Amino acid sequence: MTLGYDKTYISMIETGRRAVHDVASLRHIGRTLAIPAHLLGVTDPADTEFNAMVAFAESATRLAELARSAGRVTEAINELWPLVTRLEARAAGGQLEQATLSTLGKAWVSLGVCLGTVLPEERLWAATQWTAKGLTAAGHLEDEPKFLTYASQMHGNELRKAGKAVQAVTILQHAVDSSSSAEDIGSSLALLARAAGQAGNGLLFAEASASHRKLIDTHGPSGPLFNHFAWREIRLRGLLDTGDHLAALRLADDDETGPPPSPQWRVIERITFADVLTSAGDNATAESILMESLDLGRRHRLPHQIQRAIRIARRAHYPELAEHADIILAQLCGETLFDQQCA
Repeated sequence: MTLGYDKTYISMIETGRRAVHDVASLRHIGRTLAIPAHLLGVTDPADTEFNAMVAFAESATRLAELARSAGRVTEAINELWPLVTRLEARAAGGQLEQATLSTLGKAWVSLGVCLGTVLPEERLWAATQWTAKGLTAAGHLEDEPKFLTYASQMHGNELRKAGKAVQAVTILQHAVDSSSSAEDIGSSLALLARAAGQAGNGLLFAEASASHRKLIDTHGPSGPLFNHFAWREIRLRGLLDTGDHLAALRLADDDETGPPPSPQWRVIERITFADVLTSAGDNATAESILMESLDLGRRHRLPHQIQRAIRIARRAHYPELAEHADIILAQLCGETLFDQQCA
């Protein structure tokens, strides 16, 4: 059988100089050469099982994201883990259509972010492995640039949390460059500012945080990272990281930022605020805030935030508070719910 294409064109396809993307041509090639459609990245529209699976997967991922944003991270992981397993099994069987890759990539990123919320610092490398998979998938999805931006944001942030701030800066600069909307640019700048501060890059931190604030003031707040609450917390921590404690204390007095975008953000901000107060010698207020934060951190299962509180407590010489926090951390880390995901 012949494909009906010019020999030169076929030669260019075979040597990789040309690629076939339109579904009709791919189906024609598959039928003519007796190649299963899924091996060419397309699926029979009549494949109702596949269509149902994609619809279910997309819904499950969205529900998991909503659960995570609402502080119910364990629920999100329970949604995502079997979904990822099923999609990976399909891909391993040679059925890696674009729709499967897109859905799997988004599920990988979401699972990584969820694990990055509930794992202690020494195990956060596991979260980066999942977000790295998602970023790789996004790089193969030319028609989904927004997902590439999001995957870059999340992988960069997980790298930072895992102690790879310099690597995170590189990834997050790419996220800024690939962003198109004001919210995406602002969210990328927020994460870049935080990574730059942690990396000790004061100039980049100042530039990114100033640009982040300017965008919020120009376009209005929107999303969990593109708002005044997130800006203030990120700037407070960055000022501490870069040694400008006086500026951090001045900013700490300005709390007209609106409500936190999620329960996790409240815990993060309270611990950062306590850190600022201890740097200024206001130990009594800081100790009270840390105690409140420990209760919230246990409730929402945020071990690495409790580890931040432990460091502050020890640095400020609160031995009883540090001991109490150690007990909470041991309880959380003793739970085995996520051992399989982190293996």
